[in-house]
Amino acid sequence: MARAENKETVSAAMRNIAGIARLLRKQKGWSQEELGQRIGFTGSAVSAMETCAQPASDHMLVGLERELGAGSGIFERAREDVRNDKYPKQFKDFALLEQRAVVLSMYETLVVSGLFQTADYARALISGGYPPLPEARVSELVEARMARKALFDREPTALIELVLDEGVLLRSFGSQAVMREQLVHLTELAQCRNVTFQVMPLDRGQRGEHAGERGSMTLLETSDHDHLVYLEVHEESVLISDPAKVSMRAQRYAKIRAQALGPDESLGLIERLVGEKQ
Repeated sequence: MARAENKETVSAAMRNIAGIARLLRKQKGWSQEELGQRIGFTGSAVSAMETCAQPASDHMLVGLERELGAGSGIFERAREDVRNDKYPKQFKDFALLEQRAVVLSMYETLVVSGLFQTADYARALISGGYPPLPEARVSELVEARMARKALFDREPTALIELVLDEGVLLRSFGSQAVMREQLVHLTELAQCRNVTFQVMPLDRGQRGEHAGERGSMTLLETSDHDHLVYLEVHEESVLISDPAKVSMRAQRYAKIRAQALGPDESLGLIERLVGEKQ
């Protein structure tokens, strides 16, 4: 459902896209209903986009490029800006870096990394948080999170590493079916050639060492081969670029990987959990 407050808070990029779409539609002599039929949306959805009551979805922008873009690429180029507008404020800067990363290395202790989440798992997480969000905002955030998955298939290929605490695999969000689907999705991604997936066992601390006890973190190497660290907690984030601080966390991440189960053993663990949820 379109939200009236969007008209006041919508970004300049979305206002520009809405104005261009309205202008090109009128030049073709199409009504909002006619354009909607051509791109698979209702006339009211087109109206909501043009008045900025509801930002264009990624799927709508694909349709607008096909029907109105005339090969210009204007709506295609807008897809990244519009997706970025939908991210939480603290994540926007990192989201742009993530999509251009050469190497992305993550350690997660509470939930499956957003890049590896299914839509249903993401919805269960986002809709179940506090303070509660309107359903329209939940849908926006889920859509934006799913759009991040383009990194898996991007050319040139990115190397993506994920170490998950074993507790993440046992902590359910949504129904049992949602969690099983999430685990199956992890097994599929773990077998991609550009993905390395490992599990940090629950009993790691019993051995007297646990390099991951300070929590989640993400290390990133940019296309310019700069190295950064991203940390986020309770809607606050920090992007670390100081070489000494980045190096220390990179060393810690290397130790985390060494202490985790190997990729094959990790995949076997998840496959066993999938079987238990049948």
